[in-house]
Amino acid sequence: MALLTLVCEEPMHAYRMQQMIKERHKDDVVNVAQRNSVYQTIDRLLRAGLIAVRETSREENRPERTVYESTEAGRETLREWMRTMLSVPAREFPEFPAALAFMLVLPPDEVEAALRARVAALEGRLSALDAEMREAAAFLERVFMVESEYQRCVVAAELDYVRGLADDLRAGRLDWDFRL
Repeated sequence: MALLTLVCEEPMHAYRMQQMIKERHKDDVVNVAQRNSVYQTIDRLLRAGLIAVRETSREENRPERTVYESTEAGRETLREWMRTMLSVPAREFPEFPAALAFMLVLPPDEVEAALRARVAALEGRLSALDAEMREAAAFLERVFMVESEYQRCVVAAELDYVRGLADDLRAGRLDWDFRL
């Protein structure tokens, strides 16, 4: 979705796609840490006919660069993906709920310690999001920050829940016999 969105904006090469995602701080919601995954995604989009090669060029001692552009099928597919992703909650399987489901493999005091460490990490993430949003608000319209607003709400809700769970463990309101 991210790469297809970018080539719908304007034709570009893979490295520029990766740069723009990072420049726009979309790497908080799209994993582009590995350049290879960008190329694999481009290959899938090409095979599906959602993008096409516009041109291939080489500048002096630089590697060859292929510039991609969207196809009409790509633009329509992107719009359909967005309609679906915005309207239909997806079944996602993040690690933390799975860890909660199986936390019984640790004694309650270790779970509490781990949750307190998570609280500290979530507080840091919340603080970073707040700073990022304050800075961005100076030059970006709100429409470009809605994913950060959402992330902030999710992190704040998780922080509230994890604090309460850790407090319940400390107070003995949640306990189990550790046998592993």
